[in-house]
Amino acid sequence: MPGQTDHANLFDDARSRLEAVFEALDVAADARERLMQPNLSLQVSVPVRMDDGSLKVFPGWRVQYNDTLGPAKGGIRFHPDVTQEEVTTLSFWMAVKCAVVDLPYGGGKGGVQVDPKSLSRLELERLARSYVRAIADVMGPDRDIPAPDVNTNATIMGWMADEFDHLARAKVPAAITGKPPALGGSLGRVAATGRGALHVLDLWAAREERRPEDIRVAIQGFGNAAYHFARLAHARGYRIVAVSDSKGAIYSEEGLDPDPIMAQKRRNQRLHDMVYCDDSVCIAEHVEKLERDDLLTLEVDVLTLAALENQIHDDNVDLVRARALLEIANGPVTSAADARLEKRGVPVLPDVLANTGGVIVSYYEWVQNRTGERWAEEEVNARLAERIERQSRLVLERAERESVSYRQAAYRQGIERIVDGILKRGNCQDSD
Repeated sequence: MPGQTDHANLFDDARSRLEAVFEALDVAADARERLMQPNLSLQVSVPVRMDDGSLKVFPGWRVQYNDTLGPAKGGIRFHPDVTQEEVTTLSFWMAVKCAVVDLPYGGGKGGVQVDPKSLSRLELERLARSYVRAIADVMGPDRDIPAPDVNTNATIMGWMADEFDHLARAKVPAAITGKPPALGGSLGRVAATGRGALHVLDLWAAREERRPEDIRVAIQGFGNAAYHFARLAHARGYRIVAVSDSKGAIYSEEGLDPDPIMAQKRRNQRLHDMVYCDDSVCIAEHVEKLERDDLLTLEVDVLTLAALENQIHDDNVDLVRARALLEIANGPVTSAADARLEKRGVPVLPDVLANTGGVIVSYYEWVQNRTGERWAEEEVNARLAERIERQSRLVLERAERESVSYRQAAYRQGIERIVDGILKRGNCQDSD
């Protein structure tokens, strides 16, 4: 799409947000330098034996950003457009968001440049296992803990966890999170990102003295995080008027019920024994069909961005008519577009706060795996609510107190914690 920040400068765009944070916090020069580059960036070849006997080799990456606060943590995505620049940027955001919600983690991210939907189920499993073999030397429960991301899910994490167990000659459930519950996965993990985003939206709405039933929401994306957000928001009383996916968008002024839409998609997925769901939200009946990107310009109270990065950029930001934005995807608004929205007075509930539900419950899965405990889903959900609401209040209050955007407040909260850890570790000159 013209005007988007491409992967070639995605990392530079992401890091550009740091300068104002560094100045506001008076961050020492040594600490600034440590935060400008990842600790480790690994490129690997991922060979896969195809069903027809041929061999294909896909490029893959694993990046570990600053690990001052703990081992690297972050997802793995399978996508044809994955690049090293993208994975590096995503690992940077992971480092910030883990610190924002006070988790003992650094940032990590992985990816394979592949169209996973073109693979058979067996080819996909071979891909997952081959990727783990390629990065096994730099991962583990005390070094780097992968999780699901775009086009990866509990099934794929289960294959990866099994492969790592074989390589380690031991059971190491804490090495990977987002696994099926039968393999040590946490109850509540699947819906965690969407549930966490709803907690953030609820807090914002309460501060604005707005009732859920008076808030019209459009959602870009209908993957796992977006669906669970939509389902829970609908149950909470928010009016979901539009949703979209890669194939199109649907709109209903009266409001949409996400469950029947997803039920039809999943029915077809089960019939064909697919890992992925190929049907579109456009299968819904008695709704208005829109072009995919038309959803971004609807006049709604909250535009929820739950697809990929750089969806709001220089070329379309002035067409956005939503009164507020909620970021469930990573980096869906470029820094330039973000500045224009701030100038217009359009608040953005940022990704480094709003989409932390997934990594918070991944942390709880890691804790359960390390202690041998299994928590009830109600306990997991209660712990998620307590942590994300407590940290969100700190961000919202800081934004008001320091007269800055929610994004700036969140970055200040996260970077402040990382910098404090850097200085406490030594080998770094403090400007004081």
